[in-house]
Amino acid sequence: MALPPYIGPLGHAWHYLFLTICAAVFLFLIAPILVIVPLSFNAEPYFTFSQDMLALKPDAYSLRWYQDIIDNRQWLQSAKNSIIIAVFATSLATILGTVAALGLSRSYMPFRRVTMAVLISPMIVPIIISAAGMFFFYSKLGLAQTLPGLILAHTALGTPFVVITVTATLVGFDQTLVRAAAGLGAPPSRTFFKITMPLILPGVISGGLFAFITSFDEVVVVFFLAGFEQRTIPRQMWAGIREQISPTILAVATLLVFFSIMLLTAIELLRRRNERMRGLSPG
Repeated sequence: MALPPYIGPLGHAWHYLFLTICAAVFLFLIAPILVIVPLSFNAEPYFTFSQDMLALKPDAYSLRWYQDIIDNRQWLQSAKNSIIIAVFATSLATILGTVAALGLSRSYMPFRRVTMAVLISPMIVPIIISAAGMFFFYSKLGLAQTLPGLILAHTALGTPFVVITVTATLVGFDQTLVRAAAGLGAPPSRTFFKITMPLILPGVISGGLFAFITSFDEVVVVFFLAGFEQRTIPRQMWAGIREQISPTILAVATLLVFFSIMLLTAIELLRRRNERMRGLSPG
């Protein structure tokens, strides 16, 4: 985008300096990821670039560590656990978070701020404190070292993201549409599924994706609540670093990076769609 014509030499200099600073910060944040991706194709069992890799020799690159993911039963079991936990936790968090956001959007709801503070507290309280509390609570209920216990724990961690996202979507919601539907005789359930839900759907999906990412990447709660059979991918990666160092971790990390990029791209597209639906210019 061209600068306005009234910007002087000092303004041009500051503009390009600002872009340089932004590029440097971005490179600083993205550098660890840029290193992991090529190292995952290392033919040797090392975590560093070999001379042949730096020389771009084809024999220095291999898919052996990606093949090891498929051949290793522990990695496959961890992936299965992560998917099961993330899917069920996301479903519960999306339902509970959406219902909570709809209730908080009502002006006549008492103690709205207190309720909102309680709902988003898992995002504020240090995760290790939440994990310790969940461990003692779920141990009393017999849910420790079980998949249902992990699903409930991840639901509690993902629900605040859904609440915040859906609440932000409801800020620009036109309540006259609901009153018009009621005036025309539509029951509340029909009004919700035909009017409210389609308009807030981008926010619901965005919140669900955030909840999915939170569940899929969570490791601290898994340390407290999961046994060997309930290991998730982040827990297995940690075990791979502490117990048996293998470049397979780099291959898994690369796959998770691309998976996260796909989810974030979907969130951004939904955000733009939500802005278009609200009559705003996406940007």
